[in-house]
Amino acid sequence: MDFSLSEDQRALRAGMRELLAGRFGRERMRAAVESGGGVDRGLWAELGAAGFFALRLPEAEGGVGLGLPESVLLFEEAGRVLLPGPLVATHLAAGVVKGAAEGRAVVTVLDRGGPVQDLGDADALLVLGEVVSLAAPDSARGAVAVRSVDPLTALLRPVRPVVGAEPLPAMSGGTLRYEGALLTAAEQLGSAARTLEAAVQHARGREQFGVAIGSFQAVKHLCAQMLVRTELARAAVYAAAVTGDPAETAGAKLLADEAAVANARDCLQVHGGMGFTWEADVHLHLKRAWLRSGRWLTAAEAEEALASDLGAGEGAERG
Repeated sequence: MDFSLSEDQRALRAGMRELLAGRFGRERMRAAVESGGGVDRGLWAELGAAGFFALRLPEAEGGVGLGLPESVLLFEEAGRVLLPGPLVATHLAAGVVKGAAEGRAVVTVLDRGGPVQDLGDADALLVLGEVVSLAAPDSARGAVAVRSVDPLTALLRPVRPVVGAEPLPAMSGGTLRYEGALLTAAEQLGSAARTLEAAVQHARGREQFGVAIGSFQAVKHLCAQMLVRTELARAAVYAAAVTGDPAETAGAKLLADEAAVANARDCLQVHGGMGFTWEADVHLHLKRAWLRSGRWLTAAEAEEALASDLGAGEGAERG
């Protein structure tokens, strides 16, 4: 299978990278960390104007008319810069929640009673279950704050069951969960690629004993392993985006989670003592990678999905 990007896809990715560099560069990201995070409504609207949320809506409905592979490219760019907010839920709710496609509404998600991201900033709450439904954020009134490892992501856990007031029969909870997992995997891929670049850049510039530390075999091996993890995850994520297969999505989430977490850890090692300081960004990538690993499809759930798919395949062969 050829995963080479088309000219239009490369232009789309480059355009989003340029937009994010201008609107959410390192200074703005660090300012958001210092201010305690939260959804930036201005930035949200700019993303909406750029088609980030409406990318897969038909053109007749005001969307861009593209597909899951193109969405994966945009979320990979979002992962590179640690763009905060419930991006995945709002993207999935475009066309269902008024204003989500244009970036005028912030939509978050409640899945199986887990903590809800940025509930205090949300305009609508998608409730995933056997039936997908839509609820007002205040239906989770009294939700208690959960300590979040990521300073840019606020988490609240409802203290009682939340029942959506508006059923959405046209939406499948299973489909939404796997699409959410794939887009989250794309963010993990972007983070893994960014920490690889940061490690290589530091290894080339930092000197010890009169030579760049990148000339040491131990550092070379760390960087090489980071590259291997990134490219394995990229192939799996791009393949799942093309096929839309749930088992391939589960495999892609596993590989992308591993790449994001392990690359951040190795990047931290390459930076040495500097990597453990608040000034280095690598710890932010590691914390976000940990958080994403528990969202939409955990490692245990992904492994269960892969095992079930293998079992089904063996049964079919025997039959």
